[in-house]
Amino acid sequence: MIRPALAALVLALPPAALAAPAPAPAASAAPGTAAAPTGTNDAPPSAPAAAVTVTPASFKCLTAMTAVRGFFVDNLAGNLEGTLAAARNPAGTPYPPGSVVQLVPTEVMVKREPGFSPVTRDWEFFELDVDDKGSRIRKRGFAEVNNRFGKNCFACHAAARPEFDLVCEQTHGCEELPIPRYVIRSLQATDPRCTVRDASLAQRFTSWMVQKLAPN
Repeated sequence: MIRPALAALVLALPPAALAAPAPAPAASAAPGTAAAPTGTNDAPPSAPAAAVTVTPASFKCLTAMTAVRGFFVDNLAGNLEGTLAAARNPAGTPYPPGSVVQLVPTEVMVKREPGFSPVTRDWEFFELDVDDKGSRIRKRGFAEVNNRFGKNCFACHAAARPEFDLVCEQTHGCEELPIPRYVIRSLQATDPRCTVRDASLAQRFTSWMVQKLAPN
């Protein structure tokens, strides 16, 4: 009678003997040591973007920059290729940090490091005084900078469609400039910081008139 004997043996065992074995405890790190990472998201955080330093020496003769459709660009972080790619993209794209965009010698916009000024998409605006000795920063800032004619820089550039990253051109949605193109070309051709200037007599006269009529 094997089966009755087996049943009697099972009934005689204490309940603990019938339970499944408990899993072995996980190994713990030795005192003073960190546990090994177990997930896949343990990569170190990326380093913050380097600050873009802007001083009067950051600005130079327009013709020493790179011309793009009538305006000039540079990059203070050494990424001129990225700035040119943005400037030449007909569909528009964000400019990289360090980008310098300039139409006339006395007004500049510089793309600062990410997060520096979310309201202006990290662009900082500058009003300069320029002569044959170089550039001096007259005003700098973000949404509060006005040029010497009383026009707010950010208010004008904010009209650009989002894909153009606050950079104004004739088809970008900005208000048309109140001065003719020949006046802009005259100001560009007579930049006093340039050692070589081939401006015509008419351009020199136009530039002189603008300087005389501009508020101090």
